[in-house]
Amino acid sequence: MKKVLIAYYSRTGNTKAMAEYIAEGVRISGHEAEVKSIDEMKNDKDLVGYDAYIFGCPTYHRDITNNMKTFLFLAQNAGLKGKEGGAFGSYTHSGDSAGIIFNTMEFVYKMKMVNLGAFMLKEDLIDTTEGLRACQQYGKAVAEL
Repeated sequence: MKKVLIAYYSRTGNTKAMAEYIAEGVRISGHEAEVKSIDEMKNDKDLVGYDAYIFGCPTYHRDITNNMKTFLFLAQNAGLKGKEGGAFGSYTHSGDSAGIIFNTMEFVYKMKMVNLGAFMLKEDLIDTTEGLRACQQYGKAVAEL
């Protein structure tokens, strides 16, 4: 059984909901999921002990948030090379954050990323049946890597 960390930042609750739905997908596939806000993680040791990582934040001004940038610098020292991963984000008009996070995990950390690519979901779809299923499918895909 894999242990998957889903680390996120959410300002309005939409990205947090995505994180919880993604965790359901991980659990449906028979693995353990731990959901944490990036604000809970203070050093790289907080990222140790997981088999896979899924990071997410919303898009603001076509970018990731400043605290996600800080978190990604922290995660760079956590020894994630070769680990499995995915990235997600919510958005209203541009979905750039998930791709930025995904590329950092793949090219900077040298992680083995899910072949689905970055997962972006428009905020008004998150709490729909379609949104829930899409999040669960993404969680399952990362857990089954």
